[in-house]
Amino acid sequence: MTSLEEFAGKIGYAFRDLSLLEAALTHSSFANENRGTARSYERLEFLGDSILGFIAAEYLFDAFPKLPEGKLTKKRASLVCEQSLCVFSRALGVGEMLRLSHGEQHSGGRDRPSILADVFESITAAIYLDSGDLDEARKFVLRFLEPAASAAGERPFKDHKTILQEIIQQNPGEKLEYVLTGERGPDHDKHFTVEVHLNSNVIGRGGGRSKKEAEQNAAAEALKLMGY
Repeated sequence: MTSLEEFAGKIGYAFRDLSLLEAALTHSSFANENRGTARSYERLEFLGDSILGFIAAEYLFDAFPKLPEGKLTKKRASLVCEQSLCVFSRALGVGEMLRLSHGEQHSGGRDRPSILADVFESITAAIYLDSGDLDEARKFVLRFLEPAASAAGERPFKDHKTILQEIIQQNPGEKLEYVLTGERGPDHDKHFTVEVHLNSNVIGRGGGRSKKEAEQNAAAEALKLMGY
């Protein structure tokens, strides 16, 4: 099995504190199973999400000077969506390194898109915190973002939320909101249900193994019902 040091080599960053990388690879189910003796990646994911969004926005702003704001927003959304981040994590071999509970492992957690996407964010945050330097996080992220941004022109990922938002924005004053309506199952096999509301009216419902997936499916249903 690949060691943390070897995996850090694949990432391309030499950690001073390997416990940060270990935390970035630790699912909450593992932390719970070990009675809280291990840190999970949840807080790192929170920070990494913002860092990743900024790096993507900064890169696109510089790399595509003629693109208007709306297209930049859509391109950024496709680059940092769950499907994209999952592809990046698979390229790194993240699945092999994950620390999961026995239940999560047996239910396919090592290849679950929502987990792999979250961990790409947590690794980004771990690099930033360990180095204290946004440049190190930027180097890591751009290894994946730059080629993906080029490829996205030919094979863009379907981002139903962005498409729905763009349609609704054509009518000033309309308010779009995603509401979590259900959450069931143990930590290793969660299922979320979400409604998308337009001015408090339900226009779509969706479910998934993560809130992001449920929201995408709710937006997809709304688009279908609207004839798109």
